[in-house]
Amino acid sequence: MSFKKFAATAISAALRGHRATGRSDLAPALRNKKKKSENSYTLQQFVDAKVVRTVGGKGGDGAISFLRLWSNAEAGPDGGDGGNGGHVIFQASASVNNLGHIQSVLKAEDGEKGYNKDCNGKNADHLVIEVPVGTVVKDQSGCVVADLNKERSMFVAARGGAGGHGNHFFISDTMQAPQVAEYGADGEALKYILELQSMANFGLVGFPNAGKSTLLRAISRARPKVASYPFTTLQPHLGVVQYIDYERVTVADLPGLIPGSHKNRGLGITFLKHAERCSALLMVIDLSSGPWDQLEVLKYELSQFSRDLAQRPQIIIGNKIDLPESKSNLQEFQQKTGEKIIPISAKLGINLSLVLEIMREIYQQNVKENE
Repeated sequence: MSFKKFAATAISAALRGHRATGRSDLAPALRNKKKKSENSYTLQQFVDAKVVRTVGGKGGDGAISFLRLWSNAEAGPDGGDGGNGGHVIFQASASVNNLGHIQSVLKAEDGEKGYNKDCNGKNADHLVIEVPVGTVVKDQSGCVVADLNKERSMFVAARGGAGGHGNHFFISDTMQAPQVAEYGADGEALKYILELQSMANFGLVGFPNAGKSTLLRAISRARPKVASYPFTTLQPHLGVVQYIDYERVTVADLPGLIPGSHKNRGLGITFLKHAERCSALLMVIDLSSGPWDQLEVLKYELSQFSRDLAQRPQIIIGNKIDLPESKSNLQEFQQKTGEKIIPISAKLGINLSLVLEIMREIYQQNVKENE
């Protein structure tokens, strides 16, 4: 059974009151009883794409020096070589989950200059930047130059310059006292685009003010901003749903979608790229105002941007069921679309356990297919 067909079967079975697979060993999600902090400075945003400029370290200059001893005033040249500059390296690591910690300009250290008595300068340490596993590195033209899809895999983004030779290097039969040394070479300066192939197991997709941020707050300890004006969410926020058997499912709160997003209206292409990095989609619909029109627009925008994105498993969630007009719209919504709708109230917690149960089944099926 395909991933998408399994998702549809799991939703239907859950709504009928039993599991699609007939299993009863799926662990329930843990509800967080600890009070969440109200301090605004704890707010964190998820960064899944970033443009960075990488600069390799400059090589150290070679030295011009002549050895003078008490018994030999002209012992010859003894200028040492300069050290090599450091590289800028991206390394895949499971200890980071987004690109928010990476600065816009990454510069490695310069090599040390050479000294007298044939002492070479120290080579600079490489600048190793940890990125999430699954990071794709693109050049300025958009071509993929590296795919860091394995733990500890590396990509040298900018090489450091070589150290210059000191005057001792230039001794020859015809030149016994060279007065010349080399400057250290400059490091490479290159610009890259870093993108995550996968940012979350589930992405919350919907119109502005559909209740996506409220839902993420209700099922995880994430604290996205909640307000009554459009485009409250401007950057993705990541939350983690923890189950009693220690399984962790990541959910991303994505910026709101509007009609014409595939033409780059509103947050447009940026929003759709966020959605493309999620394995499955949670379509959050506001039941209180034209839910069938919302769903039609959402599916149209996804299909216009990418056929693959439109084929991702989708869970249609009708939010704000606690409102009187939502209850009257639910039955008409199901009749017009023919879809399985999960009515919830993210504010009051109605049917959230059902949503978490379906998410767990779909997640486990996705893990099996990727093994």
